Amino acid sequence: MSDGMHSHEESLHNQEVEFEREDLGAKPILTFLITLTVGCVLVALVLRGMYSYLSAYENHHQPVQSPLVPPARVETRIVTPGDIARFPQPRLESDELLEINDFRRLEEEKLNSYGWVDQQAGVVRIPIDRAIQLVAQRGLPTRPPASVAPPSGVKIPKDAAHKSDTSGLPAKPK
Repeated sequence: MSDGMHSHEESLHNQEVEFEREDLGAKPILTFLITLTVGCVLVALVLRGMYSYLSAYENHHQPVQSPLVPPARVETRIVTPGDIARFPQPRLESDELLEINDFRRLEEEKLNSYGWVDQQAGVVRIPIDRAIQLVAQRGLPTRPPASVAPPSGVKIPKDAAHKSDTSGLPAKPK
């Protein structure tokens, strides 16, 4: 019986297909990881030293402050309400959600109400729904075709002279 099993196992074995006899060991992988970690730490230390040096250099080479200028507060990140009014527009948002909702509400009011845009020029705004109705009724404004030239400023006085001539005689060209 053992001969039958043995011959069956030999028939399943393919001599052309084999496996890798040399596997990568754990030692080269650990060496690579340790080297990578040491390299990262060294780069971090070099960068920290470089930034410390540059910061000290910058602090040492600051211009002398005028005695008339009041000294700066220790904490410059705290902004008081009085300081906010001194900043030029646009200012940073203190409550983004509230401010954007107020902005949207104002824009909706403009879109849905009548009002003056420029009272001296007689320009008004109308609600968007009414504007859509007017465009649907009247159509979009059109321009004359590009091939039609506007009247020339030189020709207008000549045309006016021809029209104002009441003598009945044709005008003499010059």
